[in-house]
Amino acid sequence: MDLSAPKADLLITHATLLTMDPRRGGPPGLLEDGAIAIRGEAIAWIGASAALDPAPGTEILDAGGRAVLPGFVDCHTHAVFGGDRREEALGRLAGESPGSMQARGVMTGIHGTAALTRAAADGELFDASAARLGRMLRSGTTTVECKSGYGLGTEAELRMLRIGRELGERTPLDVTLTFLGAHGWPEHESKDAYLRRVIREMLPEVGRLKLAAFCDVWCDEGYYSAAEAETVLEAGRRHGLVPRIHTDAYSYVGGSDLAAAMAMSSADHLNFTPPAAAEKLARAGVTGVLLPGTDFAVAHPRPVDARSLIAAGMTLALATNCNPGTWVESMQFVMMLACRRHGMTPAEAVRAATAGGAAALGLADRGVLKAGCLADIQMWDTPHYEDAVYRLGGNRVERVIKRGKTVYLRSHADEP
Repeated sequence: MDLSAPKADLLITHATLLTMDPRRGGPPGLLEDGAIAIRGEAIAWIGASAALDPAPGTEILDAGGRAVLPGFVDCHTHAVFGGDRREEALGRLAGESPGSMQARGVMTGIHGTAALTRAAADGELFDASAARLGRMLRSGTTTVECKSGYGLGTEAELRMLRIGRELGERTPLDVTLTFLGAHGWPEHESKDAYLRRVIREMLPEVGRLKLAAFCDVWCDEGYYSAAEAETVLEAGRRHGLVPRIHTDAYSYVGGSDLAAAMAMSSADHLNFTPPAAAEKLARAGVTGVLLPGTDFAVAHPRPVDARSLIAAGMTLALATNCNPGTWVESMQFVMMLACRRHGMTPAEAVRAATAGGAAALGLADRGVLKAGCLADIQMWDTPHYEDAVYRLGGNRVERVIKRGKTVYLRSHADEP
């Protein structure tokens, strides 16, 4: 194919392409000695390097056989937060109970992070969150979802979303925002009273100001029931927010059935999801978001069973769930856990971290290398994408291209 006619700004040649395009066969859509033509922010063409006849002056990037794949789409994070919970993590490693830690003044759980987040100045909160997103970018992530949920009050929740929006404006990543006011409730307020505030105060403002694309709720034993979650998410829909749900993480209380009934964009965690509910989710087209980093960080007694969800026919995504209790920024690490602890193959894991994440966010323009999609691309230092699972630790990413422009290029000082 002669590409001199449909002029390209950049050609990537001689790549081991992981297209994630199912038309090319298998979960990673592998194309050996492949090439990509980029024009502006988008992919204009993809095919064999041998088919190229580039126009004079076209910029050419020879991948030298390296793996080239879509940028990761990290579809579930709490990356906007203040402070850390290091003392809690160290206490848990030493076998100390949460009650004992709280008695000696250690900040624990959602309420601890909410207090630290509220105490952080806007600039401090932005800078800490931007640094996290920068490390995600250098690990191959080009689109990230960020939730509120550490405000537990109207102004504090809105502030988290405003800072998330600013992150999308001032960093190279695309940032998708989710309102998670129903992450818990303040210790000094009843759940019912707080739920009324979420519905009557917070959601109308989030909708009016267009601060989020999604509405989420934690539906689990000790958090919100399926009926309460439905009330919140239906209210969110009335204000233009697409429903998502944290569910079945520590119990099965009907949240996954609700996700299927409401045809939600995603259902996340799914450790206790029974086969019948998984089949409902598959039929409803709900993407299941798995969070292996959390299962690892909390030593979950029932790690999510990816194989049973795949057997039910579900589309799966992987995400970091980056938060102070699961401080994971690398999707490569999550892929490794998914394969070594949760039964996924490397091909399934890399697709879940790219195309699967895009599906969870309803983004059809990324997560796949094909004509018309955004030129969100990462190049690794190996031709073998399985190395992210096989070679423990480190960072395989050499270059990140976002919307057609190189936004990260590894220097010798960055060598893993």
